[in-house]
Amino acid sequence: MKNRRFDDPDVKAVFDGYPTKLRGRLLKLRQLIFATASETEGVGELIETLKWRQPAYLTENPKGGTTIRIDAAKGQADRFAMFFHCQTSLISTFREMYGDTLSFQGNRAIVFALDDEIPEAAVKHCIALALTYHARRAHR
Repeated sequence: MKNRRFDDPDVKAVFDGYPTKLRGRLLKLRQLIFATASETEGVGELIETLKWRQPAYLTENPKGGTTIRIDAAKGQADRFAMFFHCQTSLISTFREMYGDTLSFQGNRAIVFALDDEIPEAAVKHCIALALTYHARRAHR
């Protein structure tokens, strides 16, 4: 997937403000989020915005999925994270499935080391589960 342009200048400004290496890693997560959304049935278009001054991605249908945010890991210059709503069961699900592949922070984030490769298949699966969270719960 080509680099997607920014529709929101405020989101672009936040990305432009990151240090070069961190910006590259977060742009990679951004690309994975948009790619996964386009490949996942029922997700539809994503809205890219800022929540708590962090890039945030949510489905146009609020009953489809839950918001994903990305940013530097607070207080850890060598780490960055993908954040999920802490009152969902997503992180516990991710831990069961990818506890040996991914690192987690409490019940709210997948955390990555700045110098490590992103395990794309696992991360894309987690993204897909987040972007379909409410829709899947409604079908239970």
